[in-house]
Amino acid sequence: MQSVKKLLYSVLEQVAREPVLATLVVILIALQWHYPQRWTSLAALVDWQTVSSLAGLLILAKAIELSAFLSWIAHQVVHRVRTERGLACLLVGLAAGLSTVLTNDVALFVVIPLVLSLHKLTPLPLKRLVVFIALAVNAGSVLTPLGNPQNLFLWQRSGVSLAAFIWALAPLCAALMALLSLLTAITFGGKPLDLSRDTLPDQIDRPLVAVTGLLFVGFIGLADARHPEIALTGISLIFLLWRREIVFKIDWLLLLIFALMFIVLRSVVALPWIHRNVEHLALTTPLHVYAAGALFSQGISNVPAAILLAEWTNDWRSLAFGVSVGGFGIATGSLANLIAVRLARTRGIWLLFHLFSVPFWFVAAVVGAWLLSLGG
Repeated sequence: MQSVKKLLYSVLEQVAREPVLATLVVILIALQWHYPQRWTSLAALVDWQTVSSLAGLLILAKAIELSAFLSWIAHQVVHRVRTERGLACLLVGLAAGLSTVLTNDVALFVVIPLVLSLHKLTPLPLKRLVVFIALAVNAGSVLTPLGNPQNLFLWQRSGVSLAAFIWALAPLCAALMALLSLLTAITFGGKPLDLSRDTLPDQIDRPLVAVTGLLFVGFIGLADARHPEIALTGISLIFLLWRREIVFKIDWLLLLIFALMFIVLRSVVALPWIHRNVEHLALTTPLHVYAAGALFSQGISNVPAAILLAEWTNDWRSLAFGVSVGGFGIATGSLANLIAVRLARTRGIWLLFHLFSVPFWFVAAVVGAWLLSLGG
């Protein structure tokens, strides 16, 4: 009995440390209290194809992270620059590039620790770099279904091929990256850097890199064929038999949060009064869908916004445009923003973040609407 109490206390303590998870749990309890459903029926509300795809990507990303390959690449890259502007441009490009294939969260876990280690060697505009890296992973992750959870969900829901999804989102990604590159070049100066005391990271685990690369290709192929569960089962078994610590170290809470988002938001949508109010949004045109995605994201974050609004429209491209732009603006627009700020652990960063992110959101919203009208 005592061990059960300890376990329950540990679970509750962990939930309390995660504001998003805690909020979802509270809402679910309230929904079950006022509008009870059978607990066994809640699992049917989860899009298991999307959750399986996300789980597989987390395992593969964790394998690459533990191989030290990304850290080695990052150190090679930063030693090619001589100024703060050059470093900022390279870090923005690196973060954006990584986010297209390893999700925006994983890109942050690679690039921000690198910035913190470099800051110990030579003074850097740390707050500004963190802010721009957060903007970069949001902009770069727009390109592919692998870039962020909302894209993964919309890709699975759309039924289009990987190539078709990338082609549809490429104009917005290119425009956002062009805007961000220009802003980076203007914001950071030409102050010289001295990184001579930096040291290389641990030796690369080459077998792990090679096997992960092969599994990544196979996983994407099966996910593109709409069989992510089979792909997840395969890579999970391989790593459990070979490198089980990789599976154990992935962000299981993120998977739980994502599953709960489906349950909570689809339960909310089913409520009669919510149904009536959302109907008044008249999501009948691409621009309306786009605007709803961009605005809803500011209040509830872009992943929940995508899940919620997808119940009311089949226009996945307009919705993807909207929630992608919605990742900018207020910090809560994207979980990646909160992760970036938390990793930096720097006082006074919130104000600076919004001084850049909110104006960027306004400009990105206009550009996104224009691109959407051209492609409509």
